[in-house]
Amino acid sequence: MFDAVRNNKRIVQVFLILITLPFALWGVDSYVRDAGQANHAAQVGDSRIAQQEFEASLREQQDRIRASLGRQVDSSMFDTPDFRKGVLDGMVHQRLLVLRASEDHLTVADDDLRNVISGVQAFQDGGKFSSQRYEAILRNQGMSQRAFEARLKQDLMLRQITAAVGDGALASSTVADRWLAMVMEERTVEEALIASASYTLRAEPSAEAIAKYYEANQARFRIPEQARAEYVVLSQDAFAGQVQVSDAEMASWYQGHKDRYQQPEERRASHILLPVPKDATEAQVKAATEKAEQIVVQLRAEPGRFAELAKEHSQDPGSAANGGDLGYFGRGAMVKPFEDAVFALREGEISGLVRSDFGIHVIRLTGIRREKLRALDEVRGEIAAEIRNQTAARKFAEAAEAFSNLVYEQADSLQPAAQKFSLEIRQSGWITRGQKTGLGPLGNDKLLDALFSDDVVKGRHNSEAVEVGNNTLVSARILEHKDAALRPLDEVSKEIRDALVAEEAAKMASREGEATLERLRKGDKVDLAWGAPKPVSRQGAAGVPSPAVRPIFATSVKELPAYGGVALPGRGYALYRITAVRQPEVKGAGTGEGLRAQYARAVADEEFSAYLGALRNRYPVTVNPAVLEGGRSR
Repeated sequence: MFDAVRNNKRIVQVFLILITLPFALWGVDSYVRDAGQANHAAQVGDSRIAQQEFEASLREQQDRIRASLGRQVDSSMFDTPDFRKGVLDGMVHQRLLVLRASEDHLTVADDDLRNVISGVQAFQDGGKFSSQRYEAILRNQGMSQRAFEARLKQDLMLRQITAAVGDGALASSTVADRWLAMVMEERTVEEALIASASYTLRAEPSAEAIAKYYEANQARFRIPEQARAEYVVLSQDAFAGQVQVSDAEMASWYQGHKDRYQQPEERRASHILLPVPKDATEAQVKAATEKAEQIVVQLRAEPGRFAELAKEHSQDPGSAANGGDLGYFGRGAMVKPFEDAVFALREGEISGLVRSDFGIHVIRLTGIRREKLRALDEVRGEIAAEIRNQTAARKFAEAAEAFSNLVYEQADSLQPAAQKFSLEIRQSGWITRGQKTGLGPLGNDKLLDALFSDDVVKGRHNSEAVEVGNNTLVSARILEHKDAALRPLDEVSKEIRDALVAEEAAKMASREGEATLERLRKGDKVDLAWGAPKPVSRQGAAGVPSPAVRPIFATSVKELPAYGGVALPGRGYALYRITAVRQPEVKGAGTGEGLRAQYARAVADEEFSAYLGALRNRYPVTVNPAVLEGGRSR
C-alpha cells in the first residue's frame, strides 16, 4: 500500500499533466484573429483552424501516444482518417469552448495563475515554490515560461466552462437507484443447447446451390493482388549510429547543463504503519493511537528492536517483511506529512506519531545521501546519448525533405536516394494487398496503399516517402506484380458445401429451438438436458455466452420458472430456464458506490455532449474533408 506511493518517483508527473493539456498552444486572441486564412482544416463560426495548426496538433498527439506506449505502437494507426478525424474533432470542441469563453468575457486572474503554479509540487524545493526549479523544468521541456503560462491560463479559463456544465449535471437519486437495481439484479439460469452439429447430416446442398453461392460471393474466393518490392529506409536511428561524440563535446555539454545532473538529497527510512481509515470513528483512531504510543515506548527503551517490531506490528505489505525498510527516496516521493517528518529527523532518530492518509506511522531515519552534483565521468553515457540523439534528429530533419523530394522527382529509381544518403536498397518477399504482419518497415497501411496504387504499379514509379514510425521514412517500388485472381469453382466447391451445410444446420437448430421455447412458455413438458444453475448479472455472466445476457434479461420473470432463448453462432440454439431472481437492496449512499459514480459520470458526459451540440448550432462547423485523408498527390 505505502510503497506504491514510494515507488512513484517521477518528480515532474504533475507538471507533465499540466503541459499536455488537450488545448492548442495559441491564445484566445489568435483563435479569433486567424479567420482570414485560406488554408484551413476546419471553420468554427467565424474562426478557422489553420492547416499547420492541425498538423502540429496531429504530431503532438502522435508523440504523446508513442511516449506512453513506446514500441508497442503500430504507427499505421496514425495514418487513418479516423485518427485524423479524432484529433480534428478535439480541436473543434476546443475552439467551440474558446469562442464561448471569449463571448462570455471569462478571464483568469494573475494571482489565481500564480497560486496554481506555486502549488505544483514539481516546481517546489523544500516545500516552497522555486523559480530556479520552475525555469529549469520548463527549459528541459523545451517550453518558454510565457508559452507555458499562456497555455495554462487558457486551460483554467476553459475549465470554468467544463466545470460549470459538469457540476450542473445532477443525477437523480431515484433514477440512479432504479438504474443501479437494474445493473445489480442477478438471475439464476440453467442452459439447454440444441446443437446445430446434430443437423449437419440432414443439410446437403445441391450443385445448383453451390454454384449460386459461388456467383454471389466471388469476393470471398478472390486471390488478392500481390507484389514484390524494393525499398529504402531513412531513419533517425541510422544517423545516430554515425554520430561520434568527443570528450570535449561532452565536457562542454556538461558545463552548460549542470542543473540536469544535480542529485537532490535522499533519505532512507523505516516505518511501522497502523492503518486508520479516512472515515474512522473516534474509537478506531484512539485504539490505533494507543497501540502506536506503546510501540514508541518500547522503541525508546530498545531502538535496536525497530525491525523486529515492524515485522510484528506494521501493516504495510510492501515493507513490513523487510523490517519496515522503505529504501532511499527524495522529496516528492512520499505523502507530505510523512516526508516532512523524515526530513526533520536526524540519522538514527525515531519519530513520534505521524498521521497521514494511510494511518499512523512510527518512523526511523536510517540513512542520508546529501545533495550532490553527479560527476562528469558518471554521466558520460547519458550525455553522449543526448548529443547523439539531438545531432541525429537535426540531420534527419535536414535530410527528410530532400529524401522525399528526391524519390518523388527521380521517380524511376531508388538508386539516387540510396547513393545520396548511403542507404541499402532492400527487397521484400511477396506481399499480399491488405497484409498486416511480417512485413517489417513495409507493414504500414499508408505505405502499402501507395505501393499498390496505379502510379506505382502501372507507372513503375517510386512511392512517396511515407513516415512508418517515429522519424522513419520509407519509399518503395514494384519489382514484380500479380493481379488479383478468382479461384475456380472446382477448387472451392468443398469450402462452399461446408459453409452451406453449417448455415442450413444453424437454421434447423434455430427453428427447433424457437418451437421448443414456445412449448416451454405454454407450460408443456419437454425432455431437455438442463445444465447446472449459473448466476447471471448485467455486469458479468461466467460460463454464459455474452450474446445470451440480453435475451435472459429481456425475459419476463413475473412467473418462475421463466424461459428465454437465443441463437449462438457456431453452436446452435441455447434455451435458458430462469429459476430465481435476486434483487439487492440499493438504497443508501454506500451501496454500489463505484456504479453510482459511473452513472453520475455518464449523466455528466451526456450533459456535456449536449452542451457541445448546442455550441455547434451557435457556431456552425465546417470541416475540410481533404485534411482527413492526408497524403501527397503525384
